[in-house]
Amino acid sequence: MFELAAAAPAPSSGGSIVSLILPLVLMFAIFYFLLIRPQQKKQKTRNSMLGALKKGDKVVTIGGLHGTIMEITDDIVVLRVNDVTKLTFDRNSISHATSSAAESESK
Repeated sequence: MFELAAAAPAPSSGGSIVSLILPLVLMFAIFYFLLIRPQQKKQKTRNSMLGALKKGDKVVTIGGLHGTIMEITDDIVVLRVNDVTKLTFDRNSISHATSSAAESESK
């Protein structure tokens, strides 16, 4: 009985490497298409929105503060919150624009 088990051929190791690598490649592909790629698209649209900001746009900050852009530079935005109050923010702290200067002029 022991002689039969010893006479059985050993499995080849070539197929086992492919069976180990294939699931890892599939998991990476799934993560790329479900997590990485959508995040890159979202970051690209955010950067284009921040680049398109101009004086007179109404925006909302990450903290939820609503205001109108009075001055804007490469990295600083001055928002008018009411008739008297002006606050300075980093450009990256802008969450989204609610309306642009062109839209508010046409109303």
